[in-house]
Amino acid sequence: MEKARPASLASSQTVRVSNPGGSSPFVFTCDHASNFLPAEFGTLGLPVEDLSRHIAWDPGALAVAGRIADTLHATLVETCVSRLVIDCNRPLDAPDLVPPVSETTAIPGNTGLSEKQRAARVDLAWRPFHETVAQVIEQRLARGQETRLVSVHSFTPVYKGRNRPWHIGIIHDDDRRLAAPLISALQRLSGVTVGVNEPYPPADRVYFTLERHARSRGIACAMIEIRNDEISGETGQRKWADLLTGIFSNLEPEEARGSRQGAMGKSVQSAS
Repeated sequence: MEKARPASLASSQTVRVSNPGGSSPFVFTCDHASNFLPAEFGTLGLPVEDLSRHIAWDPGALAVAGRIADTLHATLVETCVSRLVIDCNRPLDAPDLVPPVSETTAIPGNTGLSEKQRAARVDLAWRPFHETVAQVIEQRLARGQETRLVSVHSFTPVYKGRNRPWHIGIIHDDDRRLAAPLISALQRLSGVTVGVNEPYPPADRVYFTLERHARSRGIACAMIEIRNDEISGETGQRKWADLLTGIFSNLEPEEARGSRQGAMGKSVQSAS
């Protein structure tokens, strides 16, 4: 008899927007918010307990992002389908867009897919997520609303046998307008080990959502990675959400101090 799925596997939506009219300059995304598998995928051939592991989602990330967004009255866009079905934070030509292996775990239901099956997954979750993010940003820019894009993720303490000592990591490319003051603020916190482009750099294809929606429009952006043992329960989630909310409440991108044009961004019709 199949074990009951975790309670979080309860939504049939593929993308959700909270605070769509958010007054904050920050827009948050949670690209790996859910471990939900639509019924037609079964468990993708995995034991049901694997669906609670990091291979299926970013545990704790949505709780942190949601609390930050609620407190700041910021817009949050989240995926509602597991990245085991399709990874919304990957380009369409990425080999791990539909991962045949996650870390060291083979995903039987992701092998031997036809182009039609892959396209159906793109249409199910990837396309709605990116169309929604694009729509949120375009609407804000159209009304002249300052916009900064931040994606929130979590990572495992150990990956393929390698310990990861950072409590939090900030990922950025050569645009450091948002990352630099965010890193500086975090480094001032006592007892917090901050990774810069750790546990991985943008070159590992982890920066796709920000490249597609922020970099293409000249919008300041950064990616947050929190070690998931730090946010495995409500106490840790509240702690990190409140710490980050305090930082974001007073955070100004470096360029924004001297020029508002860079903070406003520009409309990009082809981004969706």
